[in-house]
Amino acid sequence: MGVNNSILTVICGIITNTDGKIFIARRKKDKLLGGKWEFPGGKIEKDETQKECLQRELNEEFAMQIKVGERLGENEHQYENFSILLIAYNCEFISATFELMDHDAYEWIAPEDLSCYDMAEADRPFLEMITKRIKS
Repeated sequence: MGVNNSILTVICGIITNTDGKIFIARRKKDKLLGGKWEFPGGKIEKDETQKECLQRELNEEFAMQIKVGERLGENEHQYENFSILLIAYNCEFISATFELMDHDAYEWIAPEDLSCYDMAEADRPFLEMITKRIKS
């Protein structure tokens, strides 16, 4: 069969700045899902909470400090070679030097413009959740 039943758990941040714009980043071409935009985050490590994971990953990948808020939702997605459980948290941006490690670009985007970007498939369901959150 060749089907891998393990699911990769990844925590991502829906990071909003004081202008109400949302942070997205584009994965480097040589990385998994290279060229796709995403809500950044990373894999959870042993003995780490989801919020701790998100704070660590964003600090490692962007030298970014955030305040992690409420859980927005989750999405399980089957890519060709792996499955991912992506769990998203609403976050407030505090500061960053934006040292890019796994990404080659980043943008602050108005929520209504997010659909104009080639987002990774696992991230796409969050676009609707973000739009609902803003309207409510």
